[in-house]
Amino acid sequence: QLVESGGGLVQAGGSLTLACAGSRSIFRLNVMGWYRQAPGKQRERVATITPVGSTWYEDSVKGRFTISRTDAENTMYLRMNSLKPEDTAIYYCNKYRPGTWGQGTQVTVSQ
Repeated sequence: QLVESGGGLVQAGGSLTLACAGSRSIFRLNVMGWYRQAPGKQRERVATITPVGSTWYEDSVKGRFTISRTDAENTMYLRMNSLKPEDTAIYYCNKYRPGTWGQGTQVTVSQ
């Protein structure tokens, strides 16, 4: 089971840090990722991190978002800076090859 938290309402240019908590069986040896789904759009992957810390970012978030993980605590984070209204979405965490989805956490960025 994966539980996302840390979302909220923020003004454009602001920052948020999302957190993801899961079980050892999910995190152990798996590439993990953050995904988002905006209203009326398909869910998209925005960042991934390997067990050894290699990262990938979708072009629109490069330089603004930072993904990290702490496997000893089965947690993952997404630090989001310089937020834009187009970042508004429900954010989810999951494996690179997703399993069951959690509830997600809503991020709303106002003008």
